[in-house]
Amino acid sequence: MGEMSSFQLGVIGALFLSVASSVSIVICNKALMSNLGFPFATTLTSWHLMVTFCTLHAAQRFNLFENKSIDMKTVMLFGILNGVSIGLLNLSLGFNSIGFYQMTKLAIIPFTVLLETAFLKKQFSQKIKLSLFVLLVGVGIASITDLQLNLVGTILSLLAIITTCVGQILTNTIQKRLNVSSTQLLYQSAPFQAAILFVSGPLVDQCLTKQNVFAYKYSPIVLAFIILSCIISVSVNFSTFLVIGKTSPVTYQVLGHLKTCLVLGFGYTLLHDPFTDRNIIGILIAIFGMGLYSYFCTQENKKKQADPLGSQVKDKDATPFLAMEKEGHEVKKSDKDSLV
Repeated sequence: MGEMSSFQLGVIGALFLSVASSVSIVICNKALMSNLGFPFATTLTSWHLMVTFCTLHAAQRFNLFENKSIDMKTVMLFGILNGVSIGLLNLSLGFNSIGFYQMTKLAIIPFTVLLETAFLKKQFSQKIKLSLFVLLVGVGIASITDLQLNLVGTILSLLAIITTCVGQILTNTIQKRLNVSSTQLLYQSAPFQAAILFVSGPLVDQCLTKQNVFAYKYSPIVLAFIILSCIISVSVNFSTFLVIGKTSPVTYQVLGHLKTCLVLGFGYTLLHDPFTDRNIIGILIAIFGMGLYSYFCTQENKKKQADPLGSQVKDKDATPFLAMEKEGHEVKKSDKDSLV
């Protein structure tokens, strides 16, 4: 019982860290890009990942965590896939309107549910699906302002959705099936994510902004914000892997939409962004959907604990914010620690 309480406290801590660090980095990057005129988002992400790897490498040298060897092919493909998904999301934003980009982000949850149902045989109850629908409607009302379609942007958005969903599902699956921690997986995969973005980032940014990141004149305040962004990114990357590993890709996406609502609120409070009745109504509906999701997941977890034999037959995605089911601690180690 004490072990379960410790696990739940760890999950709550991971969720809090993810929300706090993500909202912080969004505000920092918005100031960097909108106010200071540094538009190179993809290149900045590659620096984030390099700083994350260097930080974890130093932590591993000080024996703060134990490095675990994972099959190189698995880690390389996983890292490249995540790097490509980041680049595609940035391209999607560049080639689409803000409204269509928000639609792309909203589509990640239903597509993840579809993939997990089709390939991992997970079952999502009607109540969970209803709560997710309410959440998506609320976020859509709060954040979608216009929808302008074009062929290239639509193709990029579809590719971004697919790669993001597969990457997040693999983040959860690799940790549980190979019995590795979030820190170990991030440490192994970060160099490959950073490498592909370091090579492609300047090209993607030049395509989107018509500016060269190497010709940009870096003022001291811009450098200060870049360093701050990189420092915060260590927490963002770590908490992302931690949350997905301890919960599920769908729960991580639900948490992501909570961050969207918080960013809208902080944007209005701190940066004086325009805020309408529509934003308020959408945020309230989204929060109601999140509450339903957490409540229904909690109820399903209680049923599983009361009927452990039945829960082995049906593997539902029941991972609420504050009442997580402990999973993945009795997974058998693969002979070669490989999923490929």
